[in-house]
Amino acid sequence: MQKGNIGVTTENIFPVIKKFLYSDHEIFLREMVSNAVDATQKLKTLQQQGEFKGEEGDLSVRISLDKDKETITVSDHGIGMTEEEIDKYINQIAFSGVNDFLEKYKDNANQIIGHFGLGFYSSFMVAKKVEIITKSYRDDAKAVKWSCDGSPAYEISDAERDERGTDIILYLDDDCKEFLEKDKIQQLLTKYCKFMAVPIVFGKKQEWKDGKMQDTEEDNVINDSDPMWAKAPSTLKDEDYQKFYRTLYPMQDEPLFWIHLNVDYPFNLTGILYFPRIKSNIDLQRNKIQLYCNQVFVTDQVEGIVPEFLTLLHGVIDSPDIPLNVSRSYLQSDREVKKISTYITKKVADRLLSLFKEDRKQYEEKWDDLKLFINYGMLSEDSFYDRAKEFVLLKDTEGKYFTLDEYKTLIEGEQKDKEDTLIYLYATDKEEQYSYIEAAKAKGYSILIADGQLDVPTFQMLEQKLEKSRFTRVDSDIIDRLILKEDAPRTTLDHDVADNLSQVFRSQLPKMEKADFYVEVQNLGEKQQPVIITQSEYMRRMKEMSRYQAGMNFYAQMPDSYSLVLNADHTLVKKVIDDYQANTTEPLKPIEAELKGLEARLAAIRQAQEKKKADELTQEEKDDKANTEKAVQEQKDKRQQILADYGKQNDIVHQLIDLALLQNGMLKGEALDKFLKRSIELIK
Repeated sequence: MQKGNIGVTTENIFPVIKKFLYSDHEIFLREMVSNAVDATQKLKTLQQQGEFKGEEGDLSVRISLDKDKETITVSDHGIGMTEEEIDKYINQIAFSGVNDFLEKYKDNANQIIGHFGLGFYSSFMVAKKVEIITKSYRDDAKAVKWSCDGSPAYEISDAERDERGTDIILYLDDDCKEFLEKDKIQQLLTKYCKFMAVPIVFGKKQEWKDGKMQDTEEDNVINDSDPMWAKAPSTLKDEDYQKFYRTLYPMQDEPLFWIHLNVDYPFNLTGILYFPRIKSNIDLQRNKIQLYCNQVFVTDQVEGIVPEFLTLLHGVIDSPDIPLNVSRSYLQSDREVKKISTYITKKVADRLLSLFKEDRKQYEEKWDDLKLFINYGMLSEDSFYDRAKEFVLLKDTEGKYFTLDEYKTLIEGEQKDKEDTLIYLYATDKEEQYSYIEAAKAKGYSILIADGQLDVPTFQMLEQKLEKSRFTRVDSDIIDRLILKEDAPRTTLDHDVADNLSQVFRSQLPKMEKADFYVEVQNLGEKQQPVIITQSEYMRRMKEMSRYQAGMNFYAQMPDSYSLVLNADHTLVKKVIDDYQANTTEPLKPIEAELKGLEARLAAIRQAQEKKKADELTQEEKDDKANTEKAVQEQKDKRQQILADYGKQNDIVHQLIDLALLQNGMLKGEALDKFLKRSIELIK
């Protein structure tokens, strides 16, 4: 028997290995099985080269549990090891000490992982003792047993083993007994070893018999050693890709289409990426790409490894150039990984462009499922926008699709304003904004539909990309001001009449949480609606952006700002004007006369005091100004109260306000109930 210490100067290298190399204990099983697969593949290589002339026999890797002994055993029939090889590859971890170890490899974790044997030492994350029983494939080899209890001390002795290969026996720590559960090991093997290159066997297949599940004689092979992404695309049919997708994602809808990646220069990369049906809720779709290295599962958290928008795709990427077991920060800065990321982005864009060109009709049918992905890509990656601008589509309210160039050609005749800016009108809900859409259509305008999660942010991005262009929601202003061909006409109504009319309606507007209303009077024509509610494009856009961008919470807290536009040309509004004048002219006359006198006096006081500095004013002058301002406000309040009292008893005023609110989905609760009752009374 040989005894010795593992070749490190530190007293205990194992805590360093645990903390520095591995953050997730469960990957120990991946490492053990990966080593067994490597040993098996090396035997195949030696056989192909003529260096091994024996019988292959059973080349599967087998995992077994022993609850009584509290062990997990990983067995293979690969090349095995001699005592000298154990000493070379297992016992010699050539680091001079913990501090030097961390310093030497802090910027290049790949060198650590590449150091032969460290994958094996992940076993000590879960085991208090590890044994290796191995026999080399060499003709004169004898079986050897290596044992270590998690300290640098080890023992090597002769062992009994008839066949070549290796058994690794892990005696589990007391706090890791969950790994003795069959379901847990099955879960880990399925997660990490599902596509390893040699058969992985865990127990026997089961069937329902005599009222319970029982083992059969057939091995339970948990993996597909020849996964579809490793096959030549020319040998596969659509049904094969769809079946593989169902294997990866049993609960998902059928994918739209897929891309088979297969490149060996300037890096090695295979894989299949699927376009899922994405309509909303981006975050729920993430972590669906599985990253492999030589068919060994690495992670499904690929943010930073591939561009962010590509994390919405599903599928598999496999590359030996993506190292195992290193941090995501390392992967994000790795030059080879960046090349792979750029390549995948290009392949995705090329695939979308070819689909668009080859069958535009089918592409349009898939657009509503595709657009969230493409919009996200354009918003997050300028390089993707440069490619996507050829195949991104705009959809109008009629359900017709246009490229950016096609739509520009369609609207540039009618939808340029007086500043020669091209105005893209859009609606976010065809039903809620129906009347606004119809008014725009009557003007000969085209309206886009923007009912997707990222449509409006995409429009904002396009405003920056497209020359002299602006996107405006169809309900953001009255129709004559959506696309100003010339200076907006002023209302022909007398200023005092318009002001009093505005006050009548303003006084009857309901108090709504986080909503401010501004009332204005315009001449819109007899055929236009009597009252229209619009919302500022700028403020709405800022509030929408605050949902996506940090640092814009200020806008999210601000109230919504609406304009209630009264059409002075409509017969109902004219009727209100005539009626309010008939009912308020007499009580308002003395107030208006007094107000005019006070306002004239206040103007004279201000003019006189503007010529003096603040400290030159006497207290009497200050009091005179303050008292006059107070008197003016008192008269205004009296005027507003008379107009409010009138508005309160005028059913037409209330009905017009409620109709405008109802049209915009803003009439609810008690106000809606009053409207219904009033409507019944009016039509009796």
